[in-house]
Amino acid sequence: MDRMIYLSMAGAKAAMQRQDVLSNNLANVSSNGFRAEMAAFRSVPVRGDGASTRAYALETTIGYNADPGPIQSTGRNLDVAMKGNAWLAVQGLDGTEAYTRAGAMDVNAEGLLVLRNGLQVQGDGGPITVPANAQVLIGTDGTITAKASNDARPTTIGKLKLVTPEAPLTRGTDGLFRAADGDLPADPAARLQDGALEGSNVSPVETMVGMIAAARQFEQQMKLLQIAQTQGQQSAKLLGTGS
Repeated sequence: MDRMIYLSMAGAKAAMQRQDVLSNNLANVSSNGFRAEMAAFRSVPVRGDGASTRAYALETTIGYNADPGPIQSTGRNLDVAMKGNAWLAVQGLDGTEAYTRAGAMDVNAEGLLVLRNGLQVQGDGGPITVPANAQVLIGTDGTITAKASNDARPTTIGKLKLVTPEAPLTRGTDGLFRAADGDLPADPAARLQDGALEGSNVSPVETMVGMIAAARQFEQQMKLLQIAQTQGQQSAKLLGTGS
């Protein structure tokens, strides 16, 4: 009975954690460039005196689904979708360099190129400043040109910093990705598609099926706990009667 309680408790906790991951994925099904989080669990024996006959199920982070999301054409000159394994460099709120696949950009009041959430987009030489009232064009290699209404020819104002990580990146609590060894160098071979955005790679149907399965698994574990409680009460009653 004691073993059943441990197993049921560990199973219920694992089901709740899996439900949290799936719920977060489903909430970001419409987020540009979102990578579905993946979760796994491993059994860890409870150490103590005597034989290790009890085990907990602990969450093991295995990263994210690296498959690219669908490309959606927008026709907007400040929207870009990275090709292959290329990532766009931005400055996180903590001041460190981070990477994202969300390529919806704007120009803020200071004339800086930023993401829709206000994070500064990084160029090869730092932040990118856009001239006022200029038409901005972005090349497939990330080169940015601006053309004022009275200029005959466009002027190059910077180049987006695109990186291609060799190892999987780590997702932070802010939703941005970072490399384990620090800032990555710009990849001159990285390419993007202008006038388009990459959608989320979350499958709504698959995620909903997973959430239903996790909910049913949680219910089964709770039923086992109730069975263990009933058996404990019946055992105590029998022992009390025998005395």
